[in-house]
Amino acid sequence: MNSLMKNIVLSIFLVVSFANELQAQLNDYKYIIVPKKFEGFKNENQYKTSTIVKHLFTQKGFNTVYEDKLPDDLQANRCLGLLVGLDNESSMFTTKATLILKDCSNVDIFSTAQGKSKKKEYEASFKEAITNAFRSFDGIGYNYTPKPKEQTAEPITVSFKNDVKKLEEDTNATNGTESVVEEKSKVAETTVQETARQVATAEEQVFEQTAPETSSDYRVKNTSEVTSSPVMKNDVAVLYAQELANGYQLVDSTPKIRMKLLKSSSPNVYIAESGTINGVVYTENGRWFFEYYNANELVTEELNIKF
Repeated sequence: MNSLMKNIVLSIFLVVSFANELQAQLNDYKYIIVPKKFEGFKNENQYKTSTIVKHLFTQKGFNTVYEDKLPDDLQANRCLGLLVGLDNESSMFTTKATLILKDCSNVDIFSTAQGKSKKKEYEASFKEAITNAFRSFDGIGYNYTPKPKEQTAEPITVSFKNDVKKLEEDTNATNGTESVVEEKSKVAETTVQETARQVATAEEQVFEQTAPETSSDYRVKNTSEVTSSPVMKNDVAVLYAQELANGYQLVDSTPKIRMKLLKSSSPNVYIAESGTINGVVYTENGRWFFEYYNANELVTEELNIKF
């Protein structure tokens, strides 16, 4: 297989993998919520942007609703839907539109590639740009998959109170030291109640330590604590690269978009955007680094990227 064929096969594999991953993410949400007035626009449905976005999502098989007409279940649980944002970066001669899907915590779940149009009439130009941005959803076979009923059951609270009493009874029966055990039981019971709270459901896994800690370093905490921290490798959080038209977006295991990488003229150097921080990401000796300036001081951070 020659080099060109390998590149074609690899490109197809990456596109299919990205489409499957995006489909799995979107299947968790029952609704797409469209604003009547997008941020940055003066009027409701200006240039028919809301109408176009709702129509295109509905055409793709999504259950699409306007933000002022939410069904009962969505009103009761806002996390059933994703809110659409429209990023308008148009210039004098070119209309540029990017669609962003945010969850109920205002976290970016997905951003489309930027759609462009050079049509002079605004309504036609926005329609073409938004339609071009929607190509990012091509090949996505959306199918809402509700979570099992048992995942929405009441949290199971684990208490150690009865275990402490049982220990007290057994000890009293064997050595007759009732007063000593009773005192220890009270201390142990109080300690458990004051220092630990555990909740276990499919949606929430919590073991909360409330006792004072002698250090702020998370690595010295009780090893039985269940956390939702990103996967760590060599003390660097793993970031997964999702290909975009002009580069990649890096997401963690939650998943949450942490950084966007835009292609440059060098294949091993990307223009990086991380929140309000702008810099470059490059590879050196098989390792990836993020460089940026903070208060006129050059900062270099190592990244653990999975492409």
